[in-house]
Amino acid sequence: MEKQILALQIAHILGEEYPRDWVQQQIETPKQSSHGDLAFPCFPLAKTLKKSPHLIAEEVSSQLKHPIFKDVQTVGGYINIFLDQGFVAEHTLNQFYQDPEAFGAHEFGKGKTIVLDMSAPNIAKPFSMGHLRSTVIGNALSNLAQKCGYETVKINYIGDYGTQFGKLLAAYLKWGQEESLKQNPIQELTRVYVKFHHASKEDPSFIDEGREWFKKLEDNDEEAIALWKWFKAVSLEEFEKIYNLLSITFDLTRGEAYYNDKMDTTIDMLQEKGLLEKSDGAQVVRLDEEELPPCLIQKSNGTTIYATRDITAAIDRKQTYNFDEALYVVGHEQTLHFQQIKHVLKKADFAWADQLKHISFGMMLQDGKKMSTRQGKTVLLEQVLQEAISQAANNIKEKNPQLKNAEEVAEQVGVGAVIFHDLKHDRRNDVEFSLEDMLTFEGHTAPYLQYTYARTVSLLEKGNFDPNNPVTDVQTASAWPLIKTIRLFPEVIEKAYQEYDPSKLAKHLLDVARHFNKFYALTKVVGSAEEQALLSLIYAVNYQLKDGLSILGIQAPENM
Repeated sequence: MEKQILALQIAHILGEEYPRDWVQQQIETPKQSSHGDLAFPCFPLAKTLKKSPHLIAEEVSSQLKHPIFKDVQTVGGYINIFLDQGFVAEHTLNQFYQDPEAFGAHEFGKGKTIVLDMSAPNIAKPFSMGHLRSTVIGNALSNLAQKCGYETVKINYIGDYGTQFGKLLAAYLKWGQEESLKQNPIQELTRVYVKFHHASKEDPSFIDEGREWFKKLEDNDEEAIALWKWFKAVSLEEFEKIYNLLSITFDLTRGEAYYNDKMDTTIDMLQEKGLLEKSDGAQVVRLDEEELPPCLIQKSNGTTIYATRDITAAIDRKQTYNFDEALYVVGHEQTLHFQQIKHVLKKADFAWADQLKHISFGMMLQDGKKMSTRQGKTVLLEQVLQEAISQAANNIKEKNPQLKNAEEVAEQVGVGAVIFHDLKHDRRNDVEFSLEDMLTFEGHTAPYLQYTYARTVSLLEKGNFDPNNPVTDVQTASAWPLIKTIRLFPEVIEKAYQEYDPSKLAKHLLDVARHFNKFYALTKVVGSAEEQALLSLIYAVNYQLKDGLSILGIQAPENM
């Protein structure tokens, strides 16, 4: 609110040349409290107004008047605003208690639908740490979208088709052991797949054999189909264990193979529109005008590739859900692929093609290198989750052996640690896999946030706080940084969604916890003259931590 008020007044003073939105973008939050709560730099105005920034600051500041502004100062070309702390505190808490669930929510997505293509592990391969990123980023974005009013559809688009399955079929028929597949399916399928990869380096004929088996799969060969269905069934069972641990569900789980009998329609449509061209016997759509390489639609041997399936899937999803945005939460190495998909659809006159957005993210690295199933270098997500839970259980046994629901809390803490370790990073950056960092229960971690939340629960219980009878007049000066931080929640939610960046919310929650713990260290709450007002503030902190963690897909235990 205060930013909008300040921006409106400054824009009015400066005139039409400086619109309110531009002014608001310039407003800063000073790092030092001595420089105020808000600051407006006048340097960008100097050239146009032909005055020094200091003089502009003096002239503008003299005209700023509002009850929320307790003091207005100028320092070296900056206008520094000191807010009326009591007014802002009361306004913030009144706004929160009016409807706690709606605090931070928005309605700009109301009546609109977002489809998210996320997680998408490949069958017959282990669910690695690399797949964690798409899964948890996609889930958090879905929750953020819902907080902004959107309807969401989460699609787990399973990788169950493509040339790699021809290689897998060939590999299993050469070296596979049926009993091993029944006992530990993913391990056995990974073993033969890695063996095939190494063997094909020595003997290129293996590659041809893999292609032949994929062609059989496309031609509905009985043996190929039976094995492929078996591999798929055992893989989905294994994946479900992971999703249950992460508490993540999907509105639709569908494999690429679903579109096998629908791709001919897509190819015919592209042919009718005159977009297909032959290139070395293959069918492609040229994208020269976009300065992109041709998009391969059909190989010379008649097989299709995942571009054909993704184009078909996009058309199907638009017809089914009439989405306003379709988000593909997929690693940045697929950037070219999604550029090609979008531009093929645009050339085919689908006006909604611009609604497709590739939400790229960096790689999960191990010792600075990309994890690879083919090379046999991967870290299994289930192992990491179980180890995190085990370490959390050990910490609980050491620090709080009397905890009643220790097993449940250990799972919430361990899984939360793994999810938060990913989401606290800007999604576009690579993340170095480090079990040690992930399982540290101090600092910038989910356990720190969960412990802070449990601390607020304990305080509220000690003070017998009733959220139906809050006192919103907080006068304690040590509470001011905390009030200013929780007040930012609506702005953080909006930015986190609009920039498709859950790390903005993760960092905000860390700020809330840090300011709360600092406030609590300096302030007596239970038994103080301001007890009920301070507990009213703490309940708002409690609610925001739980709400924020939930949006990130992390549970908040009441006791730790």
